Amino acid sequence: MGKEKNNFNLKTPKGTKDWSGSDALLRDRIFTTIADVFKRHGGTALDTPVFELREILAGKYGEDSKLIYDLQDQGGEICSLRYDLTVPFARWLAMNPDVRSMKRYHIAKVYRRDQPAVSKGRMREFYQCDFDVAGTFDPMVPDAEVLKIVTEVFEELGWQGRYSIKINHRKILDGVFEVCGVPADKIRPISSAVDKLDKMPWADVRKEMVEEKGLDGAVADKIETYVVKKGTRDLLETLLKDEALLANASAKAGLEDMGLLMDYLEAFGVLDRISFDMSLARGLDYYTGVIYEVVTEGSAPAVSSSAPEAEKLQKSGKKSKSKGNADDDDRSNDPTLGVGSVAAGGRYDNLVGMFLPKAQIPCVGVSFGVDRIFSITKARLEREKSAEALRSSEVDAFVMAFGGKGFTGMLKERMNVCQTLWNAGVKAEFSYKVKPKLPQQFKAAEQGGVPFAVILGEDELAEGKVRIKEMGLEDGHPEKEGVLVDLASLPAEVKARVARKRDQASAVTQQLEGLNVNAPTN
Repeated sequence: MGKEKNNFNLKTPKGTKDWSGSDALLRDRIFTTIADVFKRHGGTALDTPVFELREILAGKYGEDSKLIYDLQDQGGEICSLRYDLTVPFARWLAMNPDVRSMKRYHIAKVYRRDQPAVSKGRMREFYQCDFDVAGTFDPMVPDAEVLKIVTEVFEELGWQGRYSIKINHRKILDGVFEVCGVPADKIRPISSAVDKLDKMPWADVRKEMVEEKGLDGAVADKIETYVVKKGTRDLLETLLKDEALLANASAKAGLEDMGLLMDYLEAFGVLDRISFDMSLARGLDYYTGVIYEVVTEGSAPAVSSSAPEAEKLQKSGKKSKSKGNADDDDRSNDPTLGVGSVAAGGRYDNLVGMFLPKAQIPCVGVSFGVDRIFSITKARLEREKSAEALRSSEVDAFVMAFGGKGFTGMLKERMNVCQTLWNAGVKAEFSYKVKPKLPQQFKAAEQGGVPFAVILGEDELAEGKVRIKEMGLEDGHPEKEGVLVDLASLPAEVKARVARKRDQASAVTQQLEGLNVNAPTN
C-alpha cells in the first residue's frame, strides 16, 4: 500500500506566525526593555487565564466586540479568548476587594478576529505589554507617571525624537459632542467615527456620521471645527477661552484635568513629547478620562482609502481565492492600511465597578503593542541592510579547535573552555561534533552571527594560550588571524573585546542595539 496523503494544509492560522531566529531575538530584546522600565516604576507582575467567561468580556469594547473569539461550550461554561489585558485586570481587582491600590504589569498574548496584516504587526494573536495603576489618588498624578513610563520605554528602545504621544480627554470630547448637539445615545458611536480620523479624511468620517450613524449634517460640521485642532498648551489656552465649552460641566472638568496633567508632564521633563490632539477618541467604551496613543513611522497608511491610488488598487486587485470571508485575507501589501498606534491607553474609572459596584477602583494604564513595535523596527533594519539584523542568537564567542595529523577534536578541552566562559557570564557555544572540521566550525559561527571565535590549538593550549579572532575583519587587518591570549585571562579578554566592538559599532549596528526607527513623517 502507498503512503496516505495528508488531507490538511500545513500552515499557521491566518493572523498568526511562528517566531524563531533573529525575529525572536529582536522581540525578546523589546520584551526585556519594556519589563525593566515597568519594574523600575514599582510594577508587580500579574498573570490571568488566556480565556474568560464570555459575560466578563461582553459590553466592554463597543463596536470592537465583534472581534472577540468565542469558544465552544465544552464544560458548561461559555468562554471567549481575552481581547485585551485590561478587562481581565479589572475582573481580578473585583475578585480581590482587599487590594485597593496596585501598580501591575502584564505581558501576554491576546486575540482579536481582526483583518490581519502580518508584516505590519496587525495580528490575530499578538502580545501586549500593559502597565496599570489602580487606586484613588490625587488627580492626574498616576496619569502623568504612566505617560512618563511611555517615554522611558521608547527612549530606551532608541526612538528618541522619533515618536509622538497623542493625548485627549474623554470628558473634553464628550463635552464637545454635547455642545455641538450630538444626542446622548449617539455620543459613543460618533466618538468611534472620530477615532478613524488618523486613517480616513474628514469627508469620509463625516459621511459615516451622517449616512451610517444618522447624525444631522450641521452637527457634524460643528464637530469638525473642534476635532481638527492640535497643539499643546496653546490649544489648551484656546479651549479655555471657549465660553460654550466652559459652560459644559464635562468639558470644563476635562480641561482642568488636562491643565494639571501638562504641569506634571513638564515636571517630569516630557511635555515636549506630547501632542494634544482633539481627534483622538479611542474606540473602547470603558475609557472615562485621559486617553493617549503613541504614533511613529508607519503608523498612518501610505495611501488614504479615498485617494485615487487606492481606488485604482481596489479596481485592479484580484479577488480572494479563499472560500471564506474576504475579511480573513492578509492585507500586508495594502497601502491603505498602516501599522497603527504602537502603544495606547487611558483612564478607566468605572470598569471595576461594572463587575462589583462596591469594589469601584479607579485605574489608569497603557498597553504596548510589541508586534507593531517589532514590525517597524525590523523594516528599518532591512532598509539599512544591516548584517547585524540577521543575527539569530546573542552568543558572543564560538569555541572551536583545529589540529594536524592525529587531531582528536579536543572536545573535552572545548567543553572546559566553554564552561570557563559560561561561569564568567560570557555567552558561548561549541560544535557538538567530536572531530569537527575547522571550516564547518567557522560556518556555524558565521550563520549565527557570532562576533568572536575562540580557537584552540594543541601546541598553543599546551602553553596555556588560546587565540581570539574577531569575525569578518578585512584582509590586511593586523588582527585578521586573531590574537593569542592567556587562557586564564580569556573571559576578561572576550568581555573587553565585545564591549569595544559595541562602542565602536557603526551607525547601523547602533540602530540595532538601540532598536532605532525613523521619525514620523506626518
